[in-house]
Amino acid sequence: MKQHTTVQERIDALMRQYDGPVPSASVLVLRDGEAIVRRSYGLADLGSGTAADPTTNYRLASVSKQFTATSILLLAQDGRLRLDDPVRRWLPTLPDAADAVTVRHLLTHTSGLIDYEDVMDPDSQVQVHDADVLRLLETQYRTYFVPGSDYRYSNSGYALLALIVERASGQRYARFLHERIFQPLGMTATVAYEAGVSEVARRAYGYSFEQGRWQRTDQSSTSAVLGDGGIYSSIDDLARWDAALYDERLLRSQMLQEAFTPATATDDPDVQYGYGWRITGETLWHSGETIGFRNVIVRYPRQHLTVVVLTNRNDPEPYALARQIAGLAMAK
Repeated sequence: MKQHTTVQERIDALMRQYDGPVPSASVLVLRDGEAIVRRSYGLADLGSGTAADPTTNYRLASVSKQFTATSILLLAQDGRLRLDDPVRRWLPTLPDAADAVTVRHLLTHTSGLIDYEDVMDPDSQVQVHDADVLRLLETQYRTYFVPGSDYRYSNSGYALLALIVERASGQRYARFLHERIFQPLGMTATVAYEAGVSEVARRAYGYSFEQGRWQRTDQSSTSAVLGDGGIYSSIDDLARWDAALYDERLLRSQMLQEAFTPATATDDPDVQYGYGWRITGETLWHSGETIGFRNVIVRYPRQHLTVVVLTNRNDPEPYALARQIAGLAMAK
């Protein structure tokens, strides 16, 4: 227990900038399935002064992509789709330029599809949804490169994957996530948030430091797209998610191994990409960045160690911090 306390004290020192009346951070360190660190710092809501705690739900941003990928893999496991299906089998309104794009290309960011953010109306304040991403891409008669020939990180691809989940399952994407992943794992407060449809319990609101003070910047015009980043969750629920990545409660071991196997190089020579996971050596990880939130999950499967850092602020990006925390946990 004393060793755990020492690790906690060192992590507290690292987290000093998140403590007090400022936007928060929640930190989880799991070793052998046990939470050796489970602590929150700062405020989930500056307006009400609500403190963050381990049940606070943050917008995961691109950490959501591992859930989108798992949804696709569940349907492949069910025999409802194949990873080498042409995307136009499921989304036939895409233009001919997408003929060669497969579901696997979407998972691995090798589709070459145009980024929907680049073809949105820059002056519009209306939030786009996954179906709007499809409508935007229906007007794009080119790709950045021949599908499968290169890597370019693609939020478009993951929005389309959410739509494919809907077509293949016959369920709304948020409902599929709830019934096939969140509910079975006991992730009771995790939700793919849809304004007017669902609520986020114990919600953290996003902030950015602007003009010398923290200002709420919780939503942007792309925040309603679910497949690429619309899930809210807490460190407590992500502990349940992490546990399921070591067994076959959701995916068979062969499918999990495929998700965790490098499928493509990326624009960082140290990083490869699987299905919803970045891979650096033996480390599986993914960051998530959106207006007012910066998050990361870093897994060391061989050491049975996982670090999660969730924050409701625009800066800094916490990947390096999570690696530092992991180093402290390994050295104890």
